[in-house]
Amino acid sequence: MFLHGYGGQILDGTWETITLALLSLLVAFLLGLIGASAKLFGNFLFKGLAQAYTTLVRSVPDLVLMLLIFFSIQMGLNNITDALGLPMLEIDPFIAGVLTIGFIYGAYFAETFRGAFLAVPKGQLEAGKAFGMSDWQVFSRILFPQMMRFALPGIGNNWLVLLKATALVSIIGLSDLVQVTQTAGRATASMFLFISVAGFIYLALTTVSSIVLWWLEKKYSVGVREAHL
Repeated sequence: MFLHGYGGQILDGTWETITLALLSLLVAFLLGLIGASAKLFGNFLFKGLAQAYTTLVRSVPDLVLMLLIFFSIQMGLNNITDALGLPMLEIDPFIAGVLTIGFIYGAYFAETFRGAFLAVPKGQLEAGKAFGMSDWQVFSRILFPQMMRFALPGIGNNWLVLLKATALVSIIGLSDLVQVTQTAGRATASMFLFISVAGFIYLALTTVSSIVLWWLEKKYSVGVREAHL
């Protein structure tokens, strides 16, 4: 029998991993934009909060942060339900995984976006203003497209690391690819086989991601002369 009958569960776990990674990317992307904007354009308070966020997150291992965030949210919910006399609420592992990974990698995206924003020549923004563009038009037509071109290599790197970091959520009870393959390996005494399957699937996902990122870099580099060595 193919994969000792665990093929379907592995496919479900793979889809769970992909969905988790994409939603976490969305959260990280938004937090990264907010963090970068706060550092560059915010007042003293916002700059301080953004700096504290990126410094703290990048200084603590992902696994430690994941456990701290997961259990602190659960403890907070328990305190609220106890105070209101309500039944205890347990955090859904999938939602917890999305929020936790998104929060962690939002700090890395913030630094990526900050550097990309600074790389856009200020003269082009001033030229847009001189042509009568609104702040939103300057952002959407000049700043954001060029920022994305500068940020894409960093975004790609962060995405690949984030994708692999989804393996950590198995410790909080999510039936992702890693947990399913570990369970199958223990049940069939074929741990090496199933861990190899998990590794191959992650390799396939990162390969597809690299192709998509290459296409995006080409898309955002239209009209830009390539360097010739």
